[in-house]
Amino acid sequence: MTLATSPLSVLIVDDEAPARSRLRDLLGDLAETQPTRIAGMAGNGLEALSFLEHERVDVVLTDIKMPVMDGIELARHLGRFPQAPGVVFVTAYDEYAIQAFDLAAVDYLLKPARAQRLGEALAKARRQRPPAESVLRQASPQARTHFSVSERGRILLVPVADVIYLKAEQKYVVARTAQREYLLDESLVQLEEEFSARYLRIHRNCLVARDAVQGVARSVVGEEGEAHWVILLDALPDQLPISRRQWPGVKEALGL
Repeated sequence: MTLATSPLSVLIVDDEAPARSRLRDLLGDLAETQPTRIAGMAGNGLEALSFLEHERVDVVLTDIKMPVMDGIELARHLGRFPQAPGVVFVTAYDEYAIQAFDLAAVDYLLKPARAQRLGEALAKARRQRPPAESVLRQASPQARTHFSVSERGRILLVPVADVIYLKAEQKYVVARTAQREYLLDESLVQLEEEFSARYLRIHRNCLVARDAVQGVARSVVGEEGEAHWVILLDALPDQLPISRRQWPGVKEALGL
């Protein structure tokens, strides 16, 4: 069997069991022209990422609208894998989103999927690059539910709801939870844009979760230091300085 026709390992992701079964059957019908090996099935993006912690696949066939974690967020996390699998969306999503996926070299199938179209998608997936993060963000403007963290050769998922503040330090952003810190390879500006409903900018290098704020206080550094305002947190003893520039916005946002 040549490299061009060597089996692709496939993960099927859909929250509906009949849809998963249909894709499995279609892959079987295409065995001669587009040989595949079904590595596994998952009911949402979070289950898929958990599966992929232990097994690498070549292609992920995923629905878009799913509970817990949708297909677009799944694709964004997959793009951070050292060897990212190809992503093929199997969806009834609107045409605007489909055009965006196409520009990012992400293939798609409209439900109900057809064997011929699936075969074309698999052929494209053999040479497909991971989808562009910027286009995925445009296609699904709602905020992610998890951050992706590369740590010791693994991709960790940190629930956004657990992150109390985000602080830029050198080339990384520190995501602080009640338990520990994680390093994100992302821009604080982009994080502020994506999570504006959850995080409040208090300094040029810091965003804090609005629901984690206990209050504010005046703080003085040193015997003759200048007093400045700091954020007090519910779950941590950290006191986060508020810059003069951000103070008016912080007061308004917190209703002070």
